[in-house]
Amino acid sequence: MVTLDLRHVASPAVRDLLRLVNHPDFERAQQQIERLGGCTEPVRLTGRTATVDTTTGEVLRSYTTSEEPTGSLLTACGNRRASRCPACSRLYAADTYHLIRAGLSGGKNVPDTVRTHPRVFVTLTPPSYGPVHNRPTTPGGDIRPCRCRKLHKPTDPLLGTPLNPQAYDYAGAVLFNAHAGALWARFTTYLRRELAARLGLTQKAAHAVLRVSFAKVAEYQQRGLVHFHAVIRLDGPDGTSKPPPPDATVTVLTDAVRAAAARARVTVASDAVGERELGWGEQLDVSEITSFGTDAEFTDQAVAAYVAKYATKSADASGALDRSLCCRPCQGRGATVLPHGTPLPCTACDGTGQSRPLRRLAVARHVRQMIRTCWELGKLPEFAALKLWKWAHMLGFRGHFSTKSRRYSTTLGALRAARRAWRTERAHAHAGLPQPDPTTTLVVGQWSYLGSGYSPGAALLAAHVWHRRELERQFAAEGGC
Repeated sequence: MVTLDLRHVASPAVRDLLRLVNHPDFERAQQQIERLGGCTEPVRLTGRTATVDTTTGEVLRSYTTSEEPTGSLLTACGNRRASRCPACSRLYAADTYHLIRAGLSGGKNVPDTVRTHPRVFVTLTPPSYGPVHNRPTTPGGDIRPCRCRKLHKPTDPLLGTPLNPQAYDYAGAVLFNAHAGALWARFTTYLRRELAARLGLTQKAAHAVLRVSFAKVAEYQQRGLVHFHAVIRLDGPDGTSKPPPPDATVTVLTDAVRAAAARARVTVASDAVGERELGWGEQLDVSEITSFGTDAEFTDQAVAAYVAKYATKSADASGALDRSLCCRPCQGRGATVLPHGTPLPCTACDGTGQSRPLRRLAVARHVRQMIRTCWELGKLPEFAALKLWKWAHMLGFRGHFSTKSRRYSTTLGALRAARRAWRTERAHAHAGLPQPDPTTTLVVGQWSYLGSGYSPGAALLAAHVWHRRELERQFAAEGGC
């Protein structure tokens, strides 16, 4: 055992790391951290579990967190945002890839014949709310000067910011983000109607022979507005097991998508911003998805990788924040109203409702103004249901970043359950225990939440694990062996 005088070690993290290394059961603590794969903010649990033979009542195996060096069990946070936890977001992206790929080429209980169904890759974009700095291109692909007469570099912080902030429609931009999910729902409704009309069927008759399946992800543009990338597929009435009618071709699906996008509208009325009609922008991309191995740009493998990459992004990709600005004690309202109607300001946020003042946020001026607009509109009674104060860090968008229809393919839950079962089998094999029979064994557990995150020393070990695995992945990608 190494003996050091910790008083001469300046860094608290290094001191804590040395204490952890000198712990008698350090190998078990290191094993827990290694198993998380570099998760940055794991969940700490306390409790116990027991595996019982239901036929005899014998306890086959028991476990309690009091046996752990730290007195707790570490589990991965599971955050999909790459800015919050690179390790867990990578796993989420891998699951999303397999989910999308299964719906395009089969696998995961999806028949291989699904690749013969009509499939398109759709990008729905927001409209313009004012000119912004950009990098326009010529038909040949060369970069042209922006409207400000400058050639912006790809990393220029001005990209996506308004040319004239005073004339930019910030209220419209925030309201579009807030209603993007509703616009997608309108789009799918009109898509089914347009398909029925093009096939010469009533909606009821079309539903009996045709099903629309999809999977989509949301992505933030540099100007802070969300747009959707979607895989849309036509199936028979039972989903992936049968093809759609012969008349339901890729051409019919493409025309129906364009018509549905033009019809989808959401009307918003307010005394503060007037009556507005929200809809998709003029830029709409619809491309056929081909099978893997062809020379086309949008193959099933390329689309699955593209969608999975954006599933782990969030508002921080546009220079915004990945954590809520809402004060938890008052839930963002800024004041608690007593029974007799007297407001009682929150002491945690000084009555503002914000956990951090806007002027102190390390974000661009454009993003700060969108956040400020969320707070201002969120105070209006007509927009209370949008909870803009709660989703200000997301610039008003409160929908799910990745969604799919029920019959598109497998689910994230099924993928995680399969991975959990595989890990359980490996753990039993490593411990020399027989594989449990689910029909005769019962696992009983009792768990309590203790907290999140590592100790300073354990955080250094987790960072090392992540860095080492990243180097191994890069070495493998470069053809190492």
